[in-house]
Amino acid sequence: MPYKNFEEYNIQVTDDIQEKFKSIISDLGEDTAREGIQKTPERAAKAMQFLTQGYNQDPAEILRGAMFKEDYDDMVIVKDIELYSLCEHHMLPFFGKAHVAYIPDGHIVGLSKIPRIVDVFARRMQVQERLTHDILECINNTLKPQGVAVVIEASHMCMMMRGVQKQNSVTTTSGFRGQFEKIETRTEFLRLITADLG
Repeated sequence: MPYKNFEEYNIQVTDDIQEKFKSIISDLGEDTAREGIQKTPERAAKAMQFLTQGYNQDPAEILRGAMFKEDYDDMVIVKDIELYSLCEHHMLPFFGKAHVAYIPDGHIVGLSKIPRIVDVFARRMQVQERLTHDILECINNTLKPQGVAVVIEASHMCMMMRGVQKQNSVTTTSGFRGQFEKIETRTEFLRLITADLG
């Protein structure tokens, strides 16, 4: 997803956010007139709008725009989808990868749409548990497949940079619907996302 140009940002919103960042930076003890900091409030305002652009996107509409009738009814997996999000508790990043699978029931979806759905929900203030659920339910309710599975593995800067400061911890969340609630289907999915097929 390309970075938006300045002209695409709402100028009023950018100005409002910029002033708030300037105040925060000043309250933290930094000189907002210093050369290296002068444009930081504006850059931060644009960055935050980019990192939360998912609020302005409709993930179900993205899926509906690329659904095709097809008789294929075996598992479809898109794995190792990079994701970057903001923890809603501290507004610090968490990042990792998502693995998404579905079993079609009359319709398939363009493969590029699965990572786009991940991005839409990740580009909001999130917790990993809800992010997993949001992706799962969007695909399940829109595509109406025989089953959906989502696994997310992520590292959280709120644990790495502050608090317990554990740099090597990874959080894994998962969700399963339909056919993936059967142990044999779930096991096949988990085996495939951990397999090196190269």
